[in-house]
Amino acid sequence: MPQDANAIRSILSLAPVVPVIILDDVSQARPLAEALVAGGLPVLEVTLRTPNALKVMEEMAKVTGAIVGSGTVRHAAHMKASVDAGCRFMVSPGASPRLLDAADDVAIPLLPGIGTPTEAMAAAERGYSFLKFFPAEALGGAPVLKAFASPLPDITFCPTGGIDPAKAKTYLSLPNVICVGGSWIMPADALASGDFARIEALAKEASALRG
Repeated sequence: MPQDANAIRSILSLAPVVPVIILDDVSQARPLAEALVAGGLPVLEVTLRTPNALKVMEEMAKVTGAIVGSGTVRHAAHMKASVDAGCRFMVSPGASPRLLDAADDVAIPLLPGIGTPTEAMAAAERGYSFLKFFPAEALGGAPVLKAFASPLPDITFCPTGGIDPAKAKTYLSLPNVICVGGSWIMPADALASGDFARIEALAKEASALRG
């Protein structure tokens, strides 16, 4: 099926920032998810970049209020594993034809990544109206998405890649940006020391960025 625009909109509109999580320590999954949800960021993207990523997703999905999605989805096997782990959405770094074909057979929505107007148009032709702009800062940042708005008025973006709180606010001021993805909410030293109170405080700051 083409992208369920209502389903992905309802998820991405819940908070201005989607934490992009790279985590291998399963014991940290629930406390991290609890801290992020308590801070006002319920939509969690767990990337498939670590051996225990699927177990992390399963644990986070048990947290009340958490809406867990998979990131770095690159093929059909990733999609099946995401569904089995209890994910509610999927995010990919690109939008290859084979990937979009595979997504047609999956019940949860995909947010595919694009980097150019041509890629955005190709995804739109396949029924996608919500896209990830990645890697956002490396591709020119907010000025590029601002330039996309007029010729691509039917497409809404979630930029991810190299974004910090100040840059996030700039992106979120654009009419064609629904949210941003970022990992600054979970500093490596805070995770290493188990300082989930600090992570919750950063999540609260991030949840107030829109506007």
